[in-house]
Amino acid sequence: MLESGIYSKERLDISALVKDLLEEKQPTNVGAIVTFLGIVKSSGLNGKEVNRIEMESYEEHASRTIQKICREVEAKYGATAVRIYHMIGKFKVGDPLVFVVVTAQNRRQAIPALEEAIHRYKTEPALWKKEVYVDETSQWISHA
Repeated sequence: MLESGIYSKERLDISALVKDLLEEKQPTNVGAIVTFLGIVKSSGLNGKEVNRIEMESYEEHASRTIQKICREVEAKYGATAVRIYHMIGKFKVGDPLVFVVVTAQNRRQAIPALEEAIHRYKTEPALWKKEVYVDETSQWISHA
């Protein structure tokens, strides 16, 4: 299975990730798989209409940070797996941008683990988002 981290959108196949995870986590102790797929929305941070976004990252730092988040969330909630895959590059409205998946014995472990993983990937890794608006003005946003 592909390790959690930062990937170009051309390198990441979300369907293959789900398939690999299901094949990897067949043990009888997995009773819940929860996922989050973050997509580019049309409203910007400042309320302006977004045309596209550009994601950049200090990839080495961000991947290490994401892997650390995954390990810590797994341990805290007793999850069998936590994976975070964040893409970088240029994205139009509606494009997938981040995929988070958690496997656990039950939903009481899986759902709070997913929520924490989402919150932490939005605040800890070195990721920057440039919103480009329909009027072609733009704004850089840290930890977006």
